[in-house]
Amino acid sequence: MSIKIALAQLNFTVADIKTNTAKIIAAIAEAKQQQADLVVFPELSVTGYPPEDLLLRPDFIRQAQAAVDQIKLHTDGIVAVVGYPQQHGKRLYNSALALSNGHVIAEYHKQALPNYGVFDEQRYFNAGHQLCLIEVKNTQLALTICEDIWQAGIIARNREAGAEIILALNASPFHAGKVHQREEIIGEQVKQAGLPLVYVNQVGGQDELIFDGASFVLDQHGEVSFRADEFAEQLAVVEFVDKQPQPASIAPHYQTVASEYKALVLGIKDYVRKNGFQGAILGLSGGIDSALVLALAVDALGADKVEAVLMPSRYTQDMSNEDARLEAEWLGVKHHTIAIEPAVLAFNQMLEPLFAGSKKDTTEENIQARCRGVLLMAMSNKQGKLLLTTGNKSEMSVGYATLYGDMAGGFAPLKDVSKLLVYQLAEYRNTLSQAIPERVITRPPSAELAPDQKDEDSLPPYPILDPILALYIEQDKSASEIIALGYPQEAVVRAISLVDRNEYKRRQSPPGIRITPRAFGRDRRYPISSGYRGIAELN
Repeated sequence: MSIKIALAQLNFTVADIKTNTAKIIAAIAEAKQQQADLVVFPELSVTGYPPEDLLLRPDFIRQAQAAVDQIKLHTDGIVAVVGYPQQHGKRLYNSALALSNGHVIAEYHKQALPNYGVFDEQRYFNAGHQLCLIEVKNTQLALTICEDIWQAGIIARNREAGAEIILALNASPFHAGKVHQREEIIGEQVKQAGLPLVYVNQVGGQDELIFDGASFVLDQHGEVSFRADEFAEQLAVVEFVDKQPQPASIAPHYQTVASEYKALVLGIKDYVRKNGFQGAILGLSGGIDSALVLALAVDALGADKVEAVLMPSRYTQDMSNEDARLEAEWLGVKHHTIAIEPAVLAFNQMLEPLFAGSKKDTTEENIQARCRGVLLMAMSNKQGKLLLTTGNKSEMSVGYATLYGDMAGGFAPLKDVSKLLVYQLAEYRNTLSQAIPERVITRPPSAELAPDQKDEDSLPPYPILDPILALYIEQDKSASEIIALGYPQEAVVRAISLVDRNEYKRRQSPPGIRITPRAFGRDRRYPISSGYRGIAELN
């Protein structure tokens, strides 16, 4: 006995229910053309994931139900399994519906509701408690949703209930290494239960989150028999003979840095597209961060949709201007030069009476950054292009950024990218084509807001700073634990103190793309007003 199952790995937009519904209907039609018996869509495919507090709106839930009623009309001769938020009285469920021949033939409510990291499902949904099996061509298929299959036992319980194949609807966000983690953890459970599994994941950027797709099918031994492409939409049909998947195409995994680069490209592309911007604009300094953001933007949107602005000051070195122009020329990007000295002088003259008797400090440096922010925001407003900021995670961690200056903008592609990773990504991008001059990668990083300024004048060297930040921010290690690992106490105290006192800056920063398991924002929510100090235990 043979059954053909289509995996619909699609890119949905949260709350664009009309477009999402059209994509689902089109995919059902394509699955029929490929003679599939069943087509499976990702978690909450009707509404997109995550809808967040839209789930609290009755009108939003009604729109989702109306979409399901429309989708049902297109299920003649096939079974379609879609995800949507289902209301039962006062209870809301994260549900999977099996639709066929114009009817709902089964419904399943997600049982394991994640409430950690980027997930807040217990805020919105009630947990289901019943298993759900559907029969298609004399085959018993169990419905599950995302977190369900990360919990030990559910696959085995479905097997005991008579399931022969597990279907898993997912909206599993990307972070580096997640694709391997999914296959290993789920594969072990599949192996123990002895049941094949069909894993369908969403793809696309949704604000800070990236969904990488990489849907897969595992045989009863937990071995991959099919894998979809990462970071791309795809509808693929896998045939099962005698309840076992037949060998199909297995897309290769990207290497870690390559996958992070592709995630950033997809994040920019979808943020611009889904929010209706005409393209992107950024300040191009000649430094490595802005050079990388320029390359990412071009790869995401095309050179014709990206614009760069050079804004030199009296402290900008000639080689910075030369490298910035070279980057724009190599990538075919329209670019302008606007010297900021007249604006800086005007501000300083206006402030001179108020600052009389005061020594120059970072205030004057920040005026330069804020002049640049005003110019870039003006161009963004006039042209309807998204202003991309260029600060990285290391800088955002320690507050090495200027509010309303280089932090001004609509989207921060490197917000979750450490400085050391910036270098790795830049070197990777240069393996694809000429993009970032070697001098930009090898020269010491500098904000160029003061004479001969270097980042290391204010911060520990990045090879020391970045590991400390990762341990403190991403792994919640204490100061004493980090020092015990061999990091200099002075550097640890300096880094942690800066992290603790700059929460107010991070709270005002633009959203940015999440590529680690612990990004600022949804993953790490610390109070601004707080007496907590990470170095207190050292005193």
